[in-house]
Amino acid sequence: MVPFGGWDMPLSYPSGTLAEHRACRSDAVVFDVSHLGTVRIEGPDALERLQRAFTNDLNRVGPGQAQYTHLLDPQDASVVDDIIVWWIDDETFDVMPNASNTSGVTSALGAGAIDITEQRAILALQGPSARRLLHKIWPQAASIGRFKVMRARWNGVECTIAGTGYTGEDGLEIAVPADAAQDLWDAVIQAGFTPAGLGARDTLRLEAGLPLHGHELGSSITPLQAGLGWVVSWDKGDFIGREALAAERERGIARRLRALTVEGRRPPRSEQNVLLDGEVVGIVTSGNFSPILGQGIALAFVPPSVSIGDELQIEARGEAVAATVVRPPFVEASPTLPID
Repeated sequence: MVPFGGWDMPLSYPSGTLAEHRACRSDAVVFDVSHLGTVRIEGPDALERLQRAFTNDLNRVGPGQAQYTHLLDPQDASVVDDIIVWWIDDETFDVMPNASNTSGVTSALGAGAIDITEQRAILALQGPSARRLLHKIWPQAASIGRFKVMRARWNGVECTIAGTGYTGEDGLEIAVPADAAQDLWDAVIQAGFTPAGLGARDTLRLEAGLPLHGHELGSSITPLQAGLGWVVSWDKGDFIGREALAAERERGIARRLRALTVEGRRPPRSEQNVLLDGEVVGIVTSGNFSPILGQGIALAFVPPSVSIGDELQIEARGEAVAATVVRPPFVEASPTLPID
């Protein structure tokens, strides 16, 4: 157990991080991700308020769907938080911030936004067998589509299910009332899911090329620098940070997030320098050993002129290690196994 965002969280279970990682790629795992926040906003003006707060356009989706979006700093357009919005019904939304950012997101949404984090737990079921295993105990939940949202009952308890996750694999996340969470956890373990902790969650999201707030997103980092311009809807009207982000778009970004593979098994680490022809040009934001590729991988900010296929180096303990710019993800999702 380790401290994380104000919570005590499992880093790994007895099987270990590598085994948990591989189980997610080949079978199915369950993460307790109750540290993620849930901010509920409802009412006839809820949609309009979310549209003014966040970068993406919820009108691209609709009730019964989820959307990835950003909350920006109004001064420099840096990413205050990256968020999933669960649009539950016409006038009910659950906004899912990162653990330590829940109070800030609640404040940004204003009066009527309610932090309900302590009322529920969230279990993330991920992997190519996730739906097949869940179908044994809860067929309705197993049927949910990618980025769809629905309410359904399990053992008489109302839960909210979304076809979302943070591993690059197929799966879903379940918000279950806190007092029923232990029973649901036990049921999915008995159905064949492997419990997995923060260690595997981080190596999985890195192989998928997904950003982590505080590393690839955060203070002084904008969506454009992170290569996430698709999260910004320029034609929906005003939103927090729009003016500052438009100014950056006009002048051009000074750096760009890129994915790098490294020769050999030595894992790159965050804060290591990235070199081009012996000169420091960037910095690693996340790095680790890829259990699937058997080599080091990293995300790093480099000059926008650096392109896919370019050769760079990462400075590790005084040694320049060869690295190649690649297109993420590092590892493609496994085919989802059919429900028998």
